[in-house]
Amino acid sequence: CPNDTFIFHALAHRHIDCGGLSFEPFLADVEALNQRARQGTSDITKVSINAVALLLDDYWLLRAGGALGRGCGPLVVAGRSATMTDLRDQSLAIPGRMTTAHLLLQLHDEHRGLRVEMPFDQIMPAIQRGDVAGGVVIHEGRFTYATMGLHLVLDLGTWWEEHTGLPLPLGGIVIQRRLGTEIARQVDQQIRNSLRHAYDHRDEAWSYIVRHAQEMDEAVIQRHIDTFVNDYSFDVGPDGEQAVRTLLKAAGEQAGISVADRSLFWTDTVA
Repeated sequence: CPNDTFIFHALAHRHIDCGGLSFEPFLADVEALNQRARQGTSDITKVSINAVALLLDDYWLLRAGGALGRGCGPLVVAGRSATMTDLRDQSLAIPGRMTTAHLLLQLHDEHRGLRVEMPFDQIMPAIQRGDVAGGVVIHEGRFTYATMGLHLVLDLGTWWEEHTGLPLPLGGIVIQRRLGTEIARQVDQQIRNSLRHAYDHRDEAWSYIVRHAQEMDEAVIQRHIDTFVNDYSFDVGPDGEQAVRTLLKAAGEQAGISVADRSLFWTDTVA
């Protein structure tokens, strides 16, 4: 999605010094990336924060490059004006069981109907066709659902912020623990360098960003970047870290595992 291609363009295309490390970019839907991480096939990858609860045996979180903030959460939308009570027993499309969007729907704890998994870019067309009553939309869908005649039912990000007082951690970058803390430190710094390069050379990556965006309206793409790329993209910071730990505790409880005594970030292991 545009925030990731904006952040990682310089790193992926070696427009910055990679410090002797070599990267092979692989772009895919977030749930596909979650699945690859579960299989341990990626050394470094973007994943949903919800998925991190299942990855802690093999991966640490990096502090840079994630998607975390306020006013950026998934939305429940429907083909008609409705409330969550109206949709309680109806079918909802979700962008994957391991996504943070699905976790938030679970935590909200009102929907009891069928949940249909599909790639995020197929959710709004499925609602339009009447295949499902509604769905949880992420990425560019946050900005375009109304143009497709869909109706907002619930902003799960706003619900999270009101419930916890914390920013919402949607996704993060994880790295294989076997690579060690020094490599993790280098990669974190290179992500920051790549992001600074993106801000300093905004036009350089634009064609790459547009090519890999689901929504081709350039104003929507820029709005997406402005929403999902922020100070937390450089470092999660204390409140961002608290938000990640809070969400992961909830994710662990949903999965029946404890994350309370686990090191989450690579920096947790460094004195």
